[in-house]
Amino acid sequence: MALSSCARVFPSFECRSDPDFSGVPRPDNQSSGRFHGKLKAGESRGSLGGHGLSSLILRFPPNFVRQLSTKARRNCSNIGVAQVVAASWSNNQAATGFSSAAKAVDAAALASAEIATANEEKVTVEDDSFNRNSVKINGFTDEKSYSFLSSDGSVAVHAGERLGRGIVTDAITTPVVNTSAYFFKKTAELIDFKEKRHASFEYGRYGNPTTVVVEDKISALEGAESTLLMASGMCASTVMLMALVPAGGHIVTTTDCYRKTRIFIETILPKMGIKATVIDPADVGALESALDKNNVTLFFTESPTNPFLRCVDIELVSKLCHSKGALVCIDGTFATPLNQKALALGADIVLHSATKFIGGHNDVLAGCISGSEKLITAVRNLHHILGGALNPNAAYLIIRGMKTLHLRVQQQNLTALRMAEILEAHPKVLSCFEFHSRVFSFY
Repeated sequence: MALSSCARVFPSFECRSDPDFSGVPRPDNQSSGRFHGKLKAGESRGSLGGHGLSSLILRFPPNFVRQLSTKARRNCSNIGVAQVVAASWSNNQAATGFSSAAKAVDAAALASAEIATANEEKVTVEDDSFNRNSVKINGFTDEKSYSFLSSDGSVAVHAGERLGRGIVTDAITTPVVNTSAYFFKKTAELIDFKEKRHASFEYGRYGNPTTVVVEDKISALEGAESTLLMASGMCASTVMLMALVPAGGHIVTTTDCYRKTRIFIETILPKMGIKATVIDPADVGALESALDKNNVTLFFTESPTNPFLRCVDIELVSKLCHSKGALVCIDGTFATPLNQKALALGADIVLHSATKFIGGHNDVLAGCISGSEKLITAVRNLHHILGGALNPNAAYLIIRGMKTLHLRVQQQNLTALRMAEILEAHPKVLSCFEFHSRVFSFY
């Protein structure tokens, strides 16, 4: 098996032996894991079963040792603890009760390489890879859960990178893969690819390892099976509508809607024979009427809406639409995946302009849709034809921005609530539009 250049011989650890990287209890006879050591005859495993400070020091996260330099490994009792504390990985969480988002994160290892040295421990290091949606990789196993991914904040920082990145490297930050095409080593490999026995992006418009990291992060936050990243939020909206609404179909949308989206729905879709009914976001009766009178394919709305921040009862409209066989797509750009889980509330697809809160720094354009593998694959197939692929440098900026997503959204929530409270109490303000504390404390 071919190994990457980062796979190297690991020296024995001076501070501890056989550390528990996952923080999850495991039986003594366990023979597999993300990192395990086989001691030489006569060597002792030490006092790892004890309690106290020594036990806490050894609660390293998975893959921790592979991300330290050789020199740092020899002093991991100091550097390791600092890294664990800084990353908030040592959070004393139990092995149970992981969030659904954490369960959607980071696939198990694709391949393992055994490395042995003279008079040293024999260790197994597992290299991570990714499941590229419709392309299945040989040896790919079910996803696992990890205790340090038990919150949306941790998922936004680590998902898709530390445990499931398709780029085999020890780098903490995800590399930017600037390439327009991918090579095959020989003709037989190309034939295997065409016959779906070998995984490859083949061409830059069809995918990129840096972009995959962003898609995995957003899928984890949304609890989605799949996510597709595109060049802008409008690109995501238009490709989704064209892919999922057939010629002659009918959609329902709302009056509060991003202007360019409305223009596309009212001027471009009719050229394909697609009709639209526009209703007020709060008018459930109008939605029921539209569903009864038309063969509706899709209900598309923003929640909160742009620009009036009106919130749709996603659970209710999803039940109404599904009863008539219609799909539900929610543009959750203003809510972000941290404040609103549209898929969990019953929506089929959630869409974001990653240009806004997800990117967070006003320096990148991007859009994404998340949902079931079946629906996202249908959109992906059309996307591969139309283009609109995101540049990998832009994908890296989104990865960077998502590192602080939970912190930014938390502060924005608090600031918005405080502003609304001040305005509501001000004698010169007649009313605060659509304000009440329950909404602002959530959004």
